[in-house]
Amino acid sequence: MKQQDMDKDPLQEAPKDQEIAFEAAFARLEHILEKMNKGTISLDESLKLYEEADRLINLCSTRLTSAEKKIEVLIKNRAGDLTISSDGKPKKEDFSSFNSLNPKV
Repeated sequence: MKQQDMDKDPLQEAPKDQEIAFEAAFARLEHILEKMNKGTISLDESLKLYEEADRLINLCSTRLTSAEKKIEVLIKNRAGDLTISSDGKPKKEDFSSFNSLNPKV
């Protein structure tokens, strides 16, 4: 990948949290990390990017937690009831188990 391509950021600065998709927030985070790891930006710019990254991490975490809760509700036993674990919480399905069902070719 050319240096110019690595410096390009289609998002520039992430829009307001409510307007940004998880994937876009994650892509912006990756770009921020690349930029900060180069070590060529000023302290002020590093601080600004760090603050934005912190906000994006919280956004992504919130969205993932919300998705996890929705998945909990969707996992049902054959009778249509939620499957409850021994601790009384809805049982969660580990995403890694899906990989064995749909191996990549």
